[in-house]
Amino acid sequence: MAIKIYNTLTRKKETFVPLEEGKVKMYVCGPTVYNYIHIGNARPAIVFDTVRRYLEYRGYDVNYVSNFTDVDDKLIRAAQELGKDVPTIADQFIEAFFEDVSALGCKKADLHPRVMENMDIIIEFIDNLIEKGYAYESEGDVYYKTRKFADYGKLSQQSIDELKVGARIQVGEKKADALDFALWKAAKEGEISWDSPWGKGRPGWHIECSAMARKYLGDTIDIHAGGQDLTFPHHENEIAQSEALTGKTFSRYWMHNGYINIDNEKMSKSLGNFVLVHDIIKHVDPQVLRFFMLAVHYRNPINYNEELLENAGAGLERLKTSYQNLKHRLDVSADLTDNNEEWMQKINDLTSTFVKEMDDDFNTADGISVLFDLAQQANYYLMEKNTSTKVIEAFMHAFEELFSVLGLDLEIADLLDEDIDLLIEKRLNARKNRDFQLADDIRDQLKEMNIILEDTPQGTRWKRG
Repeated sequence: MAIKIYNTLTRKKETFVPLEEGKVKMYVCGPTVYNYIHIGNARPAIVFDTVRRYLEYRGYDVNYVSNFTDVDDKLIRAAQELGKDVPTIADQFIEAFFEDVSALGCKKADLHPRVMENMDIIIEFIDNLIEKGYAYESEGDVYYKTRKFADYGKLSQQSIDELKVGARIQVGEKKADALDFALWKAAKEGEISWDSPWGKGRPGWHIECSAMARKYLGDTIDIHAGGQDLTFPHHENEIAQSEALTGKTFSRYWMHNGYINIDNEKMSKSLGNFVLVHDIIKHVDPQVLRFFMLAVHYRNPINYNEELLENAGAGLERLKTSYQNLKHRLDVSADLTDNNEEWMQKINDLTSTFVKEMDDDFNTADGISVLFDLAQQANYYLMEKNTSTKVIEAFMHAFEELFSVLGLDLEIADLLDEDIDLLIEKRLNARKNRDFQLADDIRDQLKEMNIILEDTPQGTRWKRG
């Protein structure tokens, strides 16, 4: 079976064939570190961490690079507002980023390059574009000659004529054409700056990724990824810069995740619906947020609200409970049953189906559906009078392997007292509704967490074991 990736460049699914057999060079645009990340930043972090995990699961050696934009207008404003310098602000929120995405189950990249640490190669890149006639200096600024790059617009599928409509030269800009974009910005008084052949200044946003991707991964990479909002102009400009300099394809596959809406409205500070991961994970299990994100195909939009997040939490809990029930039964099982091969085949078939779904453009939504099928089969198996250690271990291994691919943890976190009371209430309601399977599942879940229940005429009491 071959992995297929939807390539934004061609607008179709293509069989994934890396430049070098068995190896993948992958670059993911990281955040601008002027604040805590919001859930819009969290989605690409989770999605492309999962893509990386799956590629590794399928046997690829992945070199995963994701940058930090640690100097730009937003950082300069934040530094001025907080009375700190730009490097201090960047350090603070890079540390916060790692804390947040680690809680979400994301592994660190093989490399997290920072703009301020790569100023020399950025300046060299710009200088080479000027030498090739693709850029020009204007009163300390440097601009890219957009019209000179014949393929400009191929990623976003826009023509130069379409882009020309509405293009304007803003006050303070010194460019020759409204479509040209900044590679280097002359320093304003009091701003952080670096020496360059064109005077003191700092890079434009787009040039940093072109320069760092080339330095750490080479002229041509396999996968370039990021949020849908980066398709234009950021990734379009990266292509123009990189391919003008090298004369080679910059990235063979372009992947973009969809937007996140809050209660069916676009997330924005002006609407007051701007949701920070730092705040969410204070009261929501970060694994639930990851599961919520992966339950929708990465290219589709996600609608976020508390009810949908709660539903995701309930779904993840069902899967974990199924695994914990297997774990609980393991100690009392034997290898005396005669239907092991039938069940082993069911487990293998489900694992193969998971791979089939994930091979189809990393379809985590359908992959999670397979996990629910796995849980259902495991629950059916545990209803049998005699169970086999071999089959239970196979079920558990399948859970562990597929959860790991999705970056999810099978352990159930310690419950707070109010969480225990809520579960007991759910169990009571389940018994009243004669849903004895759910009642038993809740009892088993609590037992796994050393919560002992005692049903009395006055109600259910509990204690920690």
